[in-house]
Amino acid sequence: MRQRAPAHRKALEVHSEIASRLRAAGCVFAEDEARLLIENADSPENLTAMVGRRAAGLPLEHVLGWAEFCGQRITVHPGVFVPRRRTEFLVAQGLALMGDANVVVDLCCGSGAVGAALTAAKDVELHAVDIDPVAVTCARHNVANVHLGDLCAPLPARLRGRVDILVANAPYVPTDAIALMPPEARDYEPLVALDGGTDGLAVQRRVTAQAREWLAPGGHLLIETSEQQAPHTAAAFAEHGLAPRIARCAEAAATVVIGTNP
Repeated sequence: MRQRAPAHRKALEVHSEIASRLRAAGCVFAEDEARLLIENADSPENLTAMVGRRAAGLPLEHVLGWAEFCGQRITVHPGVFVPRRRTEFLVAQGLALMGDANVVVDLCCGSGAVGAALTAAKDVELHAVDIDPVAVTCARHNVANVHLGDLCAPLPARLRGRVDILVANAPYVPTDAIALMPPEARDYEPLVALDGGTDGLAVQRRVTAQAREWLAPGGHLLIETSEQQAPHTAAAFAEHGLAPRIARCAEAAATVVIGTNP
């Protein structure tokens, strides 16, 4: 015990020093972040560099190289959208509809977190798509069958009319609201993953317009959105022949619109 006590005190001092630096930089969960940085550093020099990047504003997940999502560690590269905990509600809604699903498509996949969570629960044929080459490279560390391109355009033609679950965490922040986002999002995540156009619904409308071409009879489209935008998203679903309903989770501050193909 006498030999271990000094080392233990030193570890506590290092944690306290890092937490203080992170707190001064504006990190709300400084103690937890300090612990994660210490646990993931492979040398004192690496730890110093990681703390410096985080204190400078880089998202914690970009510093660590991973994000925890639905109980998995999802690889997240710098410059890639960080999966949000509220999006676990989107996954939960998709899982509730999986049933006998065989084909799942994850549009605007980013790191591929949603697709990875869905396929961890059920063995299905997954295809993921993103328009950002950096995101596609990252997603390939987490899931198979990742395609580079605009929404459904790069999907194999054989999937038309066969997709059971089409899920999209499409960008839905109104253009003028991006400046109001936390700096670690607006400065370090790609604009293409955030900007949903004037009212935040531009990409959602495009996804909805393409959905029925790809969905199997009885298949489902699920889109994460905001509580305020949800009625408009649901209206777009109905306009394009999908029967919509809105699911909400107050605890996670999450809203998902679900459309069923007749």
